[in-house]
Amino acid sequence: MTTQNNQSTVGPMIIIGALFFIFGFATWLNSLLIPYLRIACELTEVQSYFVTFAFYIAYLVMAPVSTWVLNRFGFKNGMAISLGIMAVGALLFIPAAYSRTYLLFLTGLFVMGGGLAILQTASNPYITILGPVETAAKRISIMGICNKFAGALAPIILGYFLNLSEADKVQQSLATMGPEESAQALDKIALQVVNPYIGIVVVLIILAVWISRANLPEVKGDEEEDATHHNVSEGKQSIFDFPHVILGFICLFLYVGVEVLAGDTIIAYGTYLGIPLDTAKFFTSFTMVSMVIGYIVGIVAIPKYLSQETALKLCAILGAILTVGIVFTDGMVSLTLVGLLGLANSLVWPAIWPLALKGVGKFTSAASGILVMGIAGGAVIPLIYGQIAHSVGSHQAYWIALPCYLYIFYYAVAGHKVRK
Repeated sequence: MTTQNNQSTVGPMIIIGALFFIFGFATWLNSLLIPYLRIACELTEVQSYFVTFAFYIAYLVMAPVSTWVLNRFGFKNGMAISLGIMAVGALLFIPAAYSRTYLLFLTGLFVMGGGLAILQTASNPYITILGPVETAAKRISIMGICNKFAGALAPIILGYFLNLSEADKVQQSLATMGPEESAQALDKIALQVVNPYIGIVVVLIILAVWISRANLPEVKGDEEEDATHHNVSEGKQSIFDFPHVILGFICLFLYVGVEVLAGDTIIAYGTYLGIPLDTAKFFTSFTMVSMVIGYIVGIVAIPKYLSQETALKLCAILGAILTVGIVFTDGMVSLTLVGLLGLANSLVWPAIWPLALKGVGKFTSAASGILVMGIAGGAVIPLIYGQIAHSVGSHQAYWIALPCYLYIFYYAVAGHKVRK
């Protein structure tokens, strides 16, 4: 399928691919920020997971704003505006670092998450309806590779600017330092985030200008996904007449929760196991590489060898098996299985979107807005994990992933078929 003006989809896919790279980079910086800010701001384990809460709760809060921005300014200008909003959020890291104020860091993360919410609301349905719905999972998988490649690089690049070995030493020496000495040492650690975030601000502004001037045609879901395209039954009055969309929202909520769990807790879990932060910074990259391998499988296999439903079932089963393996093994074996959750998570997002949007016709934009709100699962599930970890330890807290994968399996088998 081409866009409305019969233009090739290659150009728009390159632009959306660049945006998915930005999603990944901004999102997976959190995996290193969690243990790093825990040291710099002297946080408990539960408090440190408010990093993911502040970032992902923005998707829930900003969903109505996202829809308004895209309706008011269109896809292209809406994307440029959202990149500008993200730049403001990144800019807040500078005063946060100088004052070592955790609340200001969280505010910056919330603003960045709000900008990303608008980007996601525009880009996911855009890439879904840019071609035949049967191959949507393949296109989203290509976007996923851009996203997770950036996710693999993000903690390593940020770690290059942060003196993680010094942070480890300071954490070990805090008990023997006086108040003034410890404050100076922690201030020095916090200030190390200033330069990389100035770089992020500059890149986001450049991208915003590029997107605003790019030849990115408008694709309206209301027009592309009409009743004849998906054989929508008559009499549907609102998006709530499509229960498979609401069940899809729950599925996305739980999925994003376990995806963030696999990517954002693995560095902290490594330090829990006694691994230095300077070494642990590479662990999120392992999770991301696992996801990229899964995406490549999806690009090759869907829909030729695997349907989107079958891919979702297999991912859910693998996720459940790996979760059980994580809690029944120890040390590096358990840590490796956390990284392999990336493989189990890889095809869930690409499969849920086309299954949840199937048959909604003119309600595509409304359905997308509800589904994007499911990204708030990344705020809730890791925070619950942090609370459980505080009580029973980081190892056993991974049990929280099991019911999430069981629900994903239900949606793959039956949930996406519910129409009444």
